[in-house]
Amino acid sequence: MDFDTVIKGRRSIRGYKPDPVPRKLLEEIIALAIRSPSSMNTQPWHLWVVTGEPLDRIRKGNTERNLAGVPDSREIRTHGGYEGIHRQRQIEVAVQLFEAMGIERHDKEKRQDWVLRGFRQFDAPACIVVTYDRELQHSDIAPFDTGAVVNSLVLAAWSRGLGCVINSQGIMQSPVVREHTGIPENQVIQTCVAIGYPDERFPANSVVSRRSPVSEVARFVGFPD
Repeated sequence: MDFDTVIKGRRSIRGYKPDPVPRKLLEEIIALAIRSPSSMNTQPWHLWVVTGEPLDRIRKGNTERNLAGVPDSREIRTHGGYEGIHRQRQIEVAVQLFEAMGIERHDKEKRQDWVLRGFRQFDAPACIVVTYDRELQHSDIAPFDTGAVVNSLVLAAWSRGLGCVINSQGIMQSPVVREHTGIPENQVIQTCVAIGYPDERFPANSVVSRRSPVSEVARFVGFPD
């Protein structure tokens, strides 16, 4: 695919085929992703690629602890609920997804099932847990750099016929993730990326989130009118 096709075509994938993703293909995608820029070439990221039984154990432990009311132990700073325009955008994409999936507002069972899918990383055949070095924790630069590599990762995957969804619900219970991956304490768990072959029959995969126009996002200073 050319670059414009990748950028415009990529969307978050929440339903996957069960087919395993070959390690060689994942290595190819990662090789592209780690060409992302980082502050002064520090390259603070680590990518833990998980599949099979370890991933199943993470899904199980994350789901069980969340349902049991164990407090969220994600290692990134959160801001609480969204408000204003950010809340409006959150609601808009949720409405798109629920309409595609036929989930009515009052249907608690289907809404709960959707939440559980997130806890299970949407049953993707593989995931990539993204971490960065803890010695860089007290700065926003390392998380910014890991965001850059995650963006490159999902675009590279899309260019190779794979879909992704960036999904911190899947790592809400970080002790479970550490237990089954071996991630050391000197790394901060930033997020995870579910990855696999998109199931085109899964209704939510057709949803394309809307974007504000350039005229609302960008301000051009010093240019002629």
